[in-house]
Order: sequence, then C-alpha cells, then structure tokens
Amino acid sequence: MADLLGIGKTGLAVSKKALETTSHNIANANTDGFSRQRVVQTSNLPILKSGHLMGTGARIKTVERIEEKNLENRLVSSINGQSTSKERLLQLEQVESILNESENEGLNQIFAKFFNAFRDLANQPENETIRSVVRDNASLAVGDIRRIRGSLDNLATNIDKKLESSIVDVNQIMNNIASLNKKIASLEALGDMTGDFRDQRDMAIRNLSEYVKVHTYLDNKNHFNVDAVGIGTLVSGANVAELQVRPLNKDESPNQMAGAAAIVYKDKSSLDISAKFKSGKLGALIKTRDQDIFQLQKEIDQVAFNFATAVNTIHRQGYANKELKLDPETGSFSAKNGEKATGINFFQPVNQVDDAANLIRLSDEVNDDLSNIVSALIPNSPGDNRISLAISKIAQAKIMNDGTTTLEEAYLKSIGRVGVQTGKTRIDLDQEEALLAQTKSLKERITGVSIDEEAANLVRYQHAYEASAKVLKTAEEMFQTVLSIKR
Repeated sequence: MADLLGIGKTGLAVSKKALETTSHNIANANTDGFSRQRVVQTSNLPILKSGHLMGTGARIKTVERIEEKNLENRLVSSINGQSTSKERLLQLEQVESILNESENEGLNQIFAKFFNAFRDLANQPENETIRSVVRDNASLAVGDIRRIRGSLDNLATNIDKKLESSIVDVNQIMNNIASLNKKIASLEALGDMTGDFRDQRDMAIRNLSEYVKVHTYLDNKNHFNVDAVGIGTLVSGANVAELQVRPLNKDESPNQMAGAAAIVYKDKSSLDISAKFKSGKLGALIKTRDQDIFQLQKEIDQVAFNFATAVNTIHRQGYANKELKLDPETGSFSAKNGEKATGINFFQPVNQVDDAANLIRLSDEVNDDLSNIVSALIPNSPGDNRISLAISKIAQAKIMNDGTTTLEEAYLKSIGRVGVQTGKTRIDLDQEEALLAQTKSLKERITGVSIDEEAANLVRYQHAYEASAKVLKTAEEMFQTVLSIKR
C-alpha cells in the first residue's frame, strides 16, 4: 500500500506539472516570440521486490521548449533583409523629396528660366527691367542649388545622428543577450528549466538582426556567441564587445563632411569598421550616406561649378552696359569712378568643384549694379546682344561629363538614378516583407501555441490527475481496511 501511495503521488506530481505547463502555454498564446512548452515524462526506475521488478510510478524528465533552429535562422535572416530594405527606402524617399520636380519648381525649370531671361535680354539688350529679371532668376538658381546641397548635407547629418542612437540600441540589446546567457547557464547548471529565457534571447537576437546581420553558435566551452557577419564577435557568453560612434574630420570622412559618424569598438576607437556593415539598419544608413547622398553632393557641386564657370567665362568677355571711355595711354576702356568695364564675373568665382554648390553666389558687381549684367561684346554698343545670346545658348551646350551632356541632361540623370534605386528598393521591400510573413507563419505553426491543442491537453492531463487522485484514495481505503481488522 505504501508503494501504491508513492505511485499515485508521482502521478499527481507529473499531471500537476503538465497542467501548469499547458496553462502557461495558453496564457502566452498571444505573446510575441513565445515557443510552446511540453512536459516530457518517463517512468521511474523499477525496484526488485520478492524477486520481481516492480514499477515505482512516473517522473518528469524535462520541460521541453519546442524550437526549430533552422527556421529560427531563416526568420532572423528575413528580419535583417526586411529591415535593410525598409531603412534604405525611408532614406531614399527623403533624397527623392529633395530632388522632386513634380511638387515644386525644380532646378531644371529654374535653369530654363535663367537662360530664357538671357534670351529675352538678347532680344532687348537695352531693357533694364529684363536685366532685373535676369538677376532675379540667377538668384533663384543660386538659391535652389544651395537648397539642394544644404538639404543633402542635413540629411547626411541626420543619418549620423541616427547611427549614434542606433548604436546605443545595439549596445543595450547585446548587454541584454549577455545577461540572458548568464542566467541560462546558471539555471541549466542547477537543472532548472530555461525555456522562457531562451525565448527572450531569441527575441533579442531578432531585434539585433534589424541593425546588423548576425550568426549565432555555441563554442567549445558551450558559450553562446553572437557574431556580426563580416565584422566579428559581438557577444561571447557574458562578455560584450560594445560599439560606439566617433566623429571623423573632413580628411578621413568617407563623405568628405566634417563630423561624419564612424562606427568603432569601444576598446579600439581608432579602428573604423563602418564600411563592414553591409545590411540591416546600420548598413542601409551607411550605404545611403556614403554612396547615394555623397554621389549626389558631388554631382550638384559639379553642376554648380560648371554652370558658374561657363556663365562667367562668357560674361567676362563683354562690356558693361554703361558709357565707357577710352584711356589714351593704355588703350583700354573704363567706366566712371574707376569701375570695371569688362572682365566682370556674373557669379562670384568658384575655384574648386568641392563644395561648389555651397559656395556659389552672385558677384558683388552684378548684385549691386544691373548695368554690370553684360550683353555687348564691344564697348559703347547698347544694342549689341552677342554676350547675352551666347550665355542663353549654354542651356544646349554639352559642358558636363567631359563634354558629353548638358546641364539638364546631367541633372536629370542624377534624378533618374535616385528614382531607379528607390523603385528597386521598394520592390525589394515588398519581396522581403512577403518572405518574412511566410517565415513567421511557418514558425508559428511549428513552435507557436494552438489553443485547440492546449485545450485538449488540459482535459487529458486533468483526467490523468483525477485518476492519480483516485489511486491515492483507493490506497487510503485499503489502508483503512487493514487498520480496521486490528480493531
């Protein structure tokens, strides 16, 4: 009877744990990242009694966490791909908005107005009002060139700030993984269950994969390691290789902007590893800043430099629209009060392509005096329109890309390239999101909680518990029967 009581007691304990585990599954049916658990039971070791092996009941072998490692790796990879495309699309759409010619008067239309104003001046070279229109349109062109370059610079700076905040998030996630590694190792050493902590660690890995492509493995010391693919180990057991952002000076900056953010290890701050990030939010931000935005910055600088240089080259050849007198000694013409008669720059000279879009502006002579807007090729010829006509023809001149394209063609090519990249990234994002949804659905079917299945298990374990209780009751009645005989 004592053996019968013991067997019944083990049955009660196993059924009770199974009911607890099932209840835990049901309670977490809607918990993101939760993997269902199940009790694995086995029979107790039998004993030899009166020459016969006698069973001693049941025991819990383990509480198993349902997992599929290959599927989890696919999910982590899908999250990384989706995050890469999503962040890249977000940044490229901001670049597109800067260049968007459909929502506002873009640079191409402003260039057209500028050259058309010089064409109007060629038709009426003595008209002061048209000269004013020329200067106003020139100011618009300068303003839009500077707006585009300034907006691109601001976007690059905002990416630097986002990189800095992202690294803070990455460090927090890595420290959380290390902390979970420590808890899991401690509990498993004591034989305790760690299913919930492993779920939390998997969720942390997924969160980390949004920023960088990761690979996880157990080393020969049974430490759980997290590697950033192509970069190195970020977490090894309870140890973390934290990252930080270091501002670069202009000479070492990949986008030639002072203060550009470089990602480094905290303990190796001199080693710039930014270029090694190829995917995730970090990779998307760095690629957009150092490739897409940087290329546009250089192209708008080239447009500004060639535009100003071409206009100045022609404009300096003509003479101011004012009464000029010949110097009998030098044979040169001069204006009153020693002002320049010729060699007048329309734009302030830009001596370098680098940062030309930020440097371009109207020359002081043109800004202060409309008569310094040159139209005549020879002095004292108010009706001469050859300079203004030549400037108006710059619109069709192939002055870009080693004489192969016009200003308009070069600028439209830049816009087109960004549009193609944005469209491709949008398609990539749709594909990545579909793949992620498919992988999530498949993993949920395998490792997620089925309410119907758990409800059935609840009834099954409840019946097993009641049956074990009946065994105990039967053993008690038998025991009472034996005691009553002695009475």
